[in-house]
Amino acid sequence: MNPASISALANRELSAKARFGHVALLLAALAMSVVVGSLWLTEPALPPRTVIAFAAMTGIGLCWVVYAVWVLASRRVLLAFQQVVAARMAVGFSAVALAGALALGMGEGIAAAWPAAAVFAVMLVIAVITLVRARGKHRQLTQRRAELERQLGS
Repeated sequence: MNPASISALANRELSAKARFGHVALLLAALAMSVVVGSLWLTEPALPPRTVIAFAAMTGIGLCWVVYAVWVLASRRVLLAFQQVVAARMAVGFSAVALAGALALGMGEGIAAAWPAAAVFAVMLVIAVITLVRARGKHRQLTQRRAELERQLGS
């Protein structure tokens, strides 16, 4: 391995598979946001809880759109930082969904909220595990890049 190939490896952008995945995320999140937002805005007599749920789902979808655009438009090496950001978003959105389901179950006495809360709790645990792994991968790649840059410098 010569210095040019090491430098190219350290500066490589997203793989084609990762780009395709982020394009798919962008399209799916945009479609979901448009559908839910359209329902929310075109139905004048929605119950307040439904308005809140639609607003939250539209906001979450738009956040995923912004994330996908950021990753696709990024012209610098992310070193798996996009995975850390996505995992943080997943933790936050799962926690909000869990809190909403618990509020409906405890505050409103809605029986269907309890299975939803269980699903959101599982999602939250998976998101936290994903965040821990993403942070570790990011740290490992950052250290490896620094090591390669030191080798190139000497």
